[in-house]
Amino acid sequence: MTRTSENLSPELHAYLVAHSTPVDEVLTDLAAETERLFPDHVGMQIAPEQGLFLTLLTQLIGARNIVEVGTFTGYSSICLARGLPNDGTLLACDVSEEWTAVARRYWQRAGVADRIDLRLAPALDTLRALPEEPQFDLAFIDADKESYIAYWEELVPRVRPGGVLLADNVFSHSRVLDPAQTAARVQAIRDFNVHARDDTRVDLVILPIGDGLTLARRR
Repeated sequence: MTRTSENLSPELHAYLVAHSTPVDEVLTDLAAETERLFPDHVGMQIAPEQGLFLTLLTQLIGARNIVEVGTFTGYSSICLARGLPNDGTLLACDVSEEWTAVARRYWQRAGVADRIDLRLAPALDTLRALPEEPQFDLAFIDADKESYIAYWEELVPRVRPGGVLLADNVFSHSRVLDPAQTAARVQAIRDFNVHARDDTRVDLVILPIGDGLTLARRR
């Protein structure tokens, strides 16, 4: 699956990319290696414009502590870590040694390895072991869709007031609109979107970037 904002025509997407800050060689090479090594999973990698958005948002809110649920081969974690100050930290949660072995190599190449704390374990276990108090400026959810609500419930209390929560793939490749799409992962996204919208602890909007990106501000 092409890494692109899916609601745009190919021509408009190409224009968007051409008129944004260019993606550097590290991310270009990572995207190419991911496609070569994991062709069946390449759609899990975020689009280049989404990566730029993550870096800019991290910088704009002055984030120092970030948590990412779902790391894959490290594209989004590089983008997030690049927005951190030198003493900032990114807690990266994943379960795959194979995927994150690629991430580790590219973290080193990007010069951000010292800012990233990788935890190879079920993310819910990692999150539930953290203190139950605000500690993160930004949280990014991009993992198994059936657990989105559970991740959200663990993360909202741990994000500071004024901090940001992001959730990827909230359009489920437009399947949320099709009643015939009844797969568990699709219904889980529908349920999550309602759950997040009705959460009085946040204000949020869904951005039509990538496969739909929820942007929420903790009240």
